[in-house]
Amino acid sequence: MPDSIPASLIIDTLKDTFREARAWLAAEVAEPPRHAHLGWILSVPDTHQRTVLAALDKEAVLRVLTCATEDEATTIAAGLWMGGEPCVLMIQHAGLYASVNTLRGVAIDGRVPAFYMIGLLSREKDKDPRESHHSMVRYCEPLLDTFGVPHARLEGPDDVHLIPEYFRLARERRGAAVVLVGLETICCSSPRTSSARSPPRAATRSAFRR
Repeated sequence: MPDSIPASLIIDTLKDTFREARAWLAAEVAEPPRHAHLGWILSVPDTHQRTVLAALDKEAVLRVLTCATEDEATTIAAGLWMGGEPCVLMIQHAGLYASVNTLRGVAIDGRVPAFYMIGLLSREKDKDPRESHHSMVRYCEPLLDTFGVPHARLEGPDDVHLIPEYFRLARERRGAAVVLVGLETICCSSPRTSSARSPPRAATRSAFRR
């Protein structure tokens, strides 16, 4: 039976994932970028993962950029990758359907690593997603299969190891990789999660330039 994942656990896992990504880049590139932040979260307003996005506002070492559309998020991710900056795209299944042509053009044909965390909003706890009454949930995995995008489900706290695994997979295969967040994330404090507040985020354009 799937279970909700605490936002703090996901954030801690993202930090570790970005640390590993920066260590890999430092070993591969003569002059890797050096910043105080660990990586970027590119999001489109997301009900399913809202507790994670709310908690990220308190994180000084993770940069969050709220995008207008999933197409915009995917193309910004390509630019960050070219600049040596690790990032994660956090969207809902509706955004996958809306941006599938950009995913195809950028991540698949363009061979740009793109790691997505996609929320399965309205997924029934007692049903396999492929048997859901909701078409948005039911067709998500078949769509990814059609485009040859590897994917896995985050069905509970024990599955967070899939985040770094599929992040690495996106980099290794030079393309898209997805983890599907089965149930809505929940708010829960963690001793590992920093309590230091980052400065208030500016508008999207100025936040990206900094």
